[in-house]
Amino acid sequence: MAGKSSAIPSTYSPSPAPRTKRPIFQDVDWVRPDGRGFHQCRPAFLKTGAVNAAAGSAYAEFGNTKVIVSVFGPRESKKAMAYSGTGRLNCNVSFTTFATPSRGQGSDHKGYSSMLHKALEGAIIMESFPKTTVDVFALVLESGGSDLPVVISCASLALADAGIMMYDLVASVSVSCLGKNLVIDPILEEENYQDGSLLITCMPSRNEVTQLTVNGEWSTPRVHEAMQICLEACSKLAKITRSCLKESASAPKD
Repeated sequence: MAGKSSAIPSTYSPSPAPRTKRPIFQDVDWVRPDGRGFHQCRPAFLKTGAVNAAAGSAYAEFGNTKVIVSVFGPRESKKAMAYSGTGRLNCNVSFTTFATPSRGQGSDHKGYSSMLHKALEGAIIMESFPKTTVDVFALVLESGGSDLPVVISCASLALADAGIMMYDLVASVSVSCLGKNLVIDPILEEENYQDGSLLITCMPSRNEVTQLTVNGEWSTPRVHEAMQICLEACSKLAKITRSCLKESASAPKD
């Protein structure tokens, strides 16, 4: 029995639920499943120091989406010669086996690790840890929608908690296009029926975008509208993140 249980992987990439169009999302007056306004984000809970063994860590909870990120390093890099003068960033995103009701391998989630890397690398001062490596491990405990933006924002907080030098904190928000409406910070049910999605990762204080991902068919005015909605939300999220760091810094040490 022990041999069989050890063969079961502890993490996996969930496959998206089958997509069938629901008429309600085509109506102008439809109400979001959780009662939020179209441009209203879910309440965010952030906390640092979630993993004692890590150099830095953070826990994020946005509605039913729950993520924990651990940062290790800087440590001596085996590929130091290839990264002379600058550091190296490794990112890994995984899901617990109970993260979503649907289980299996989903190609839409296999690129999360590389997307996390792209979102963070522009914000980290790589020259501050030359010839060393920083590892970022993100674990989605519960997938409730907008998983990647939550992972990215949580990872930025964990990096700051680890003392990794950054140009600015990173915040990430996504928007789904459902019929004629743009809804921010979509939950899983909304993502399953979306006609398109747009994700922005930015450094709000510097007014710089580190990553922009667009899926589906979008008109230029629609993209501009979605980007503006996301950037405003990122600015608000960054303030929450900074408040979390300030509270952590001022908290008494055991």
